[in-house]
Amino acid sequence: MASLPPTLDFAKTEEEICTKWSSESTFRTQDSLSVDRGDPEYTFYDGPPFATGLPHYGHILAGTIKDVVTRYAVMTNHRVVRRAGWDCHGLPVEYEIDQKLGITHRDQVLEMGVDKYNETCRGIVTRYTKEWERTVTRLGRWVDFENDYKTMDPTFMESVWWVFKELFNKDLVYQGYKVMPFSTACGTPLSNFEAGLNYKDVSDPAVVVSFPVVGMDGVSFVAWTTTPWTLPSNIALCVHPTMEYIQILDKKAEKRYILAKSRLGQLFPIMNNKKKWKPKMADELYVIEQTFVGSDLVGKKYEPMFDYFVSDEDAGEYFRILSDTYVTDDAGTGIVHQAPAFGEDDYRVCLAHGVIQKGKDLPCPVDSNGMFTEVVPEVKGLHVKKADDTLIGLIKEKGRMVHKDQLQHSYPFCWRSDTPLIYKAVPSWFVKVEEIRDKIVENNKKTYWVPNQVKEGRFHSWLTDARDWAVSRNRFWGTPIPIWCSESMDEVVCIGSVDELAELSGVRVTDLHKDVVDEITIPSKKNPGTVLRRVDEVFDCWFESGSMPYAQKHYPFENKESFENGFPADFIAEGLDQTRGWFYTLMVLSTALFDKPAFKNLIVNGLVLAGDGKKMSKRLKNYPDPNVVISKYGADALRMYLINSPVVRAESLKFQEPGVLGVVKEVFLPLYNAFRFFSQNLERLEANTGVKFVPSKENVTAATNPTDVWISAATQGLIKFVHEEMTAYRLYTVMPALVSFVTQLTNWYVRLNRDRLKGLEGGESESEAGLQVMYDVLLDVTILMAPFTPFITEYFYQHLRKLQPSYADAVNGGGSSNPVMPGKSDSVHFLTLPAYDEGRLNADAVEAMEALQVIVESGRYVREKRNISLRTPVKCVTVILRNPSANVIESLNGPLKGYILSELNAWDLVIVPKEEEHEWVTLSLIPNFNLLGRKLGKKMKDFKNHVTSMSHADAVACLENGGMDFEGLTISAKDELVSKLSFSKEGDHWESTSTPEGDVVVAVDCTQDEAILSAGRARELINAIQQLRKAAGLDLSDAVEVFFEESAGINVVESAVSNNTNLFEAKFQGAIPVPKKFAPSWSVVLRSDSADIGGSKVEVSICRPAVAGRSGLSDEVGYYLSTLEPSNLDGSARFITVDGKDISLTQGEDFWVNTVTKLRATKAISWLEIMEEERS
Repeated sequence: MASLPPTLDFAKTEEEICTKWSSESTFRTQDSLSVDRGDPEYTFYDGPPFATGLPHYGHILAGTIKDVVTRYAVMTNHRVVRRAGWDCHGLPVEYEIDQKLGITHRDQVLEMGVDKYNETCRGIVTRYTKEWERTVTRLGRWVDFENDYKTMDPTFMESVWWVFKELFNKDLVYQGYKVMPFSTACGTPLSNFEAGLNYKDVSDPAVVVSFPVVGMDGVSFVAWTTTPWTLPSNIALCVHPTMEYIQILDKKAEKRYILAKSRLGQLFPIMNNKKKWKPKMADELYVIEQTFVGSDLVGKKYEPMFDYFVSDEDAGEYFRILSDTYVTDDAGTGIVHQAPAFGEDDYRVCLAHGVIQKGKDLPCPVDSNGMFTEVVPEVKGLHVKKADDTLIGLIKEKGRMVHKDQLQHSYPFCWRSDTPLIYKAVPSWFVKVEEIRDKIVENNKKTYWVPNQVKEGRFHSWLTDARDWAVSRNRFWGTPIPIWCSESMDEVVCIGSVDELAELSGVRVTDLHKDVVDEITIPSKKNPGTVLRRVDEVFDCWFESGSMPYAQKHYPFENKESFENGFPADFIAEGLDQTRGWFYTLMVLSTALFDKPAFKNLIVNGLVLAGDGKKMSKRLKNYPDPNVVISKYGADALRMYLINSPVVRAESLKFQEPGVLGVVKEVFLPLYNAFRFFSQNLERLEANTGVKFVPSKENVTAATNPTDVWISAATQGLIKFVHEEMTAYRLYTVMPALVSFVTQLTNWYVRLNRDRLKGLEGGESESEAGLQVMYDVLLDVTILMAPFTPFITEYFYQHLRKLQPSYADAVNGGGSSNPVMPGKSDSVHFLTLPAYDEGRLNADAVEAMEALQVIVESGRYVREKRNISLRTPVKCVTVILRNPSANVIESLNGPLKGYILSELNAWDLVIVPKEEEHEWVTLSLIPNFNLLGRKLGKKMKDFKNHVTSMSHADAVACLENGGMDFEGLTISAKDELVSKLSFSKEGDHWESTSTPEGDVVVAVDCTQDEAILSAGRARELINAIQQLRKAAGLDLSDAVEVFFEESAGINVVESAVSNNTNLFEAKFQGAIPVPKKFAPSWSVVLRSDSADIGGSKVEVSICRPAVAGRSGLSDEVGYYLSTLEPSNLDGSARFITVDGKDISLTQGEDFWVNTVTKLRATKAISWLEIMEEERS
């Protein structure tokens, strides 16, 4: 493996990998390998975005989820077509063009020419596709942009026609009305989006009017409205079915009214003044004569305000009381007047109660310019907003005005003409959703959603209340509705293909847009000599996106078998906002066409909000540019941040840029450092042994070191878990597991085995055994993480593959051919994800290591409580475990003991046997109040006193018996009691802690004596030496000599070294620090610095290894010795000539391999001499 840099610029490395993927066509190669293998198809639908704007975090999130799942599918031997698509039609495009061209009225488009208008629209729909491709590709998402589809393609549009024709043939299409925001200045309906663009504060008349009750002489219903101009169209009144209504006598007016009891303040405004109103004042204003529930009033007739529609064909159903829960009592009278031509709820309620009928004309005396027609002669030709005063006068003349006021409120204006909008019923083409609603609900049950509560909750509720779908829009840039009809609508033809249009009209077209097909007529078969013309409307773009599964493949005109074999789709994913959008339209159309859901599996993501919890806004600039974030931290970091968050559970995420940086610091940097540590020690091993490292699965499975067994078992457990969870599409469980494993690998395995992997513990055989395991783990995890973090895993793989024997087979195209295998294959993304090895799963090893980690973390916490540095050893760590398994006890007292002692820098570890635990801890019990509250009721206080006063022995007995009886009730120890161990040993030298669960207590003997303090100083010196090595840029294999210099009369450091020589010798390959005065004059200092050791300042130097000479040698001899390389000394004598005189130099008498060897031989330092004697 090539040497790795000390730090890695993740973002820059990703850019290099992007370039590599592009130049080597890695994505296309991955797909061709799947095709070559004959992998089964995994169908994925990618909802088409608009390319009129740049991608934001919502797109990036959904795109990441899609990429992860589809990469996983490919790496589990499936073929996935990932084709980009673009939503080209509809309002977002027209809105931009209208602003660009200054269009404020529909007639301006007609004057300009629909062909020119549409061509202008066509020119901007792909404006940002290159930016999208650049961002999406940089994000690491693999999707085919070259073979994309566009909803404006003739093939796509033709399939949309086919879909509609199928619905038409099934009698699922009709023409009716839809109440929409309407611009009277432009003479056109607007979308809800457009209606929200331009709100203004206005003053409108607010009137309360009366409707005399038929059969109740002198009693009237009273209703409140801020649109008096809609009263000529009133044909019903609506109450809330469960609200309380009253009949009152208005003492001042001497009239009787029915209204909601809670809305009396609408008639008597003084009641709304809390300071002035007193309940006793009610007697002066009104008398309550009767009380009703809203449902009691349903069906009652009333006298119409005006008689303009009393002669209608359906007038027998008019002028009666209806009920619906949309009625509220937060304003008005609790009785709402119904004019179905001018209110969405009015239309819905009147339709539900049979007041109006689907497909029939509505009572509507207002034309498309907002002017009253001759139906209301008193205001004929007046704009509705200007007719209010006249109509109010007419109401007063009729004696029906109860109260008049002015209301200040926010009101929608047309963004084009800056005139007030109205709501108006406009003719629309509908799909009969209500007729197939039960089938849609049943098909939804066949789908699998993550999270499931969105499917069972929000989406199910939306489906069960689904109404007929208005699929037409009065626009220009869209797929034209393919209906040709006579002027009287008595002859209607629905066209389903270009061929059918050519056959019936004699005209063959290559474009299906409005400006082309509107010129085509079809000869009438019913009335020869006349022609059928196309209706004016185009499809709502949601109908197009709902048709996407069929239209992207030009089904059924092409790819028929391919589509049918892959339908329903295996997977889709979008945001929570699509429950009423794309998810819904997909389900409606697939049910209508095939009585199937359009998809099998769905991941719903939540919304990505700005850091302040508000919606991300370009205007407010309350979020960082995604491209800047990627360029700073890398795409992998952004991907992991997003999918390791609540947003993949359909919850909201407040985007925080520091969170992305956190992924780099907490995941990628530790992982890279561990990878580099592995690489460095591999180079060292090969250099020291002269043997090339070859990965061996046999060596890994034969490993006996407990941490090797554990990390292998944990890796196999991770592989098993990832496959299980990804099969269930639960990304929100997979990412935390991957992040947690990285921590286990870097913070635990590498740290516990650092010296072993360096060859400092157990020699090179143990080092190789650990490196074999680490390689196996790194390779498995690299491949496993590839779908999630495609860049860093590619980087790791390109280094790891070179160690595989099959790497040699990558030449001459072998790396891009089947069969794929680690080493040979040119990309990690060509590989198959590893399957877990059942034989290497080891629950005992994992359990024991979990116990070790709890003990170590608790022990560190105890040290912090006493402010004892980890460099200072402690005498003893005592551990009390609640009901540990025999495996845990055996492991902690056996192979894991040394690791715990090392991690806690302790001299002894005691695992307290169960029979002695009462000497160390007290077991206490408390009630689980959440579970026992209802069960015990008033007895809870007595029970709490009973259990909290139990002795240790009684509490133990209670748990061992599984519970206890209390006043005739059985209390379960497992669920209804909470147990906790607490340290009870006396003595100030003890410091302890217990886990939050109360099942582990760790106590530390904090006694500090000279031996302890000396060992602590030795650790401080070791740390200082390590820092110098790091500052000098040394590799692990680089040997040095260490010298120190203390102030005169101080020997703190020398004492620490003399008492811990074995520690230094093991740590620095024999390089025991010695006083600087013994350093050869020719020693080359690599790095030197002052350090604080035990409160004493000392100068510490690391030097290049140098031969040491005896005292009294001449300068010329010294110079000669300085040229010798210590590693080349072989024990033989050296001969030199100085001033013509031959001199013989004997190793071991005149010179030595290093200073420590010299000092031992010459017995210059007594403690080195003692150490040598002990070793002998």
